Amino acid sequence: MTGPRGHVQVFDVVRARRRVLVEALRSRLWPLPAAAVLLAVLAGIGVPELDTAVDDHMPAEVAGYLFGGSADAAREVLGAIAGSLITVTSLTFSLTLVTLQLASSQYSPRLLRTFAADRVVQRTLALFLSTFIYALTVLRTVRNDTDVGTSEFVPQLAVTLAYALTVASVVSLVLFLGHLVRQIRVETVLDQVRADTCATAADILPRVTTGGGPEQLLPEPPPHAHLVEAADSGFVVEIDERAVLDAAVRAEALVWIDRAVGSPVVAGTPIARCWSVHPQHPLTGEPLDRLDDRIRSAVRTGSERTTAQDVGYGLRQLTDVVVRALSPGINDPTTAVHGLLACTAVLVELLTARLGPYAVCDSDNRVRVVIARPTFTELLELVCTQPRLYGAADPDVAEALLSMLHLLARKASTEEHRTAIHDQLVLVRARINDHDGATRRHLERRARDAEEAVTHRWLSRGPAPRPSDPP
Repeated sequence: MTGPRGHVQVFDVVRARRRVLVEALRSRLWPLPAAAVLLAVLAGIGVPELDTAVDDHMPAEVAGYLFGGSADAAREVLGAIAGSLITVTSLTFSLTLVTLQLASSQYSPRLLRTFAADRVVQRTLALFLSTFIYALTVLRTVRNDTDVGTSEFVPQLAVTLAYALTVASVVSLVLFLGHLVRQIRVETVLDQVRADTCATAADILPRVTTGGGPEQLLPEPPPHAHLVEAADSGFVVEIDERAVLDAAVRAEALVWIDRAVGSPVVAGTPIARCWSVHPQHPLTGEPLDRLDDRIRSAVRTGSERTTAQDVGYGLRQLTDVVVRALSPGINDPTTAVHGLLACTAVLVELLTARLGPYAVCDSDNRVRVVIARPTFTELLELVCTQPRLYGAADPDVAEALLSMLHLLARKASTEEHRTAIHDQLVLVRARINDHDGATRRHLERRARDAEEAVTHRWLSRGPAPRPSDPP
């Protein structure tokens, strides 16, 4: 086998599928409130039945703490709870949507998914709606003794529970408003995206280990490799590695998936290449068609990117905040600096992770599938390019870029890392010439610090080229 070096991926398909499912549910606003409404209906039916069973055996000490009014009073209480809760729910979440719209226009529209995944928002909505539905369900069980053929029934436990849920809703409203105010602060937004991105990287990317032996050479696709075309347009949101591996083993083929998770695809354009492991018996006919279908179904697309298997999406979100802060309409370089600091924290974590294309092997430890994944060079370029183009004229942003490269250079451990940092340093230094006087001298000192960090690392492991534009 010849081709680029990579590593063998040992994956847990159950954990990978669970992560995708959890991410799909977590990023939607309705699952938790819907489950809470269902439980509220069941409780509204079951608690009055419990009242009927224990009403005659209730100790006086306990009964003294329960609702003690008549059926008319119970109806008034439950009606007031239901009416007030649905009004508060509508008003609160109308204001929330307006707040999110303003936040997305100032930060990035791609952050709305992060706000929708906020557990506090979901739990507050679930509590409000479940209290409303519970009060309505219990209300139907209250009876007066004036009704023909019935005796008065006041579900004391049920009405008391409705009162307790109302108190909890009021407390949750206060806490929710405080949480919302904190949640729309840019520092909180950046820290949450950074934490989610680092968690994704830790979950799906293997760590670099010292003394682990040489990396494996990945197979090079031959010129006659069959091209697999995408079935739908959108973003690649998931690649089912187990399904692709099983399909490759059954077809006695090798599969190279060119599109990494997070890449845009257009229906009818190539997303993968496959070829037979036996050159004298090329893939044709029905086996090739089945392999085509299985690869297309395993590479799933969606209308938006997610963080389930996409490390680059978090960096894209952070960079969007930086670029939006540098726009003339907002002009907030301080926010841009904070965003670059969050990007730095993520990139430092990625220095110890295995990036780039990786191989998936069969039970005989033979490479069957190669799946594309962004390299560190590509991720660093994603972070640096737009802030350098739009913000290097601001001294604080330029210094933040140089500080990021300096820190990464001190942490870099491979030639790929150092080369990528050096290339970005050259580009940033070219923009320093736009500054004058003391500002330029200060930035030049920071650039020299970063260059010395890169050069020292190189010299400690062997000679390396010097930057083309030394200070």
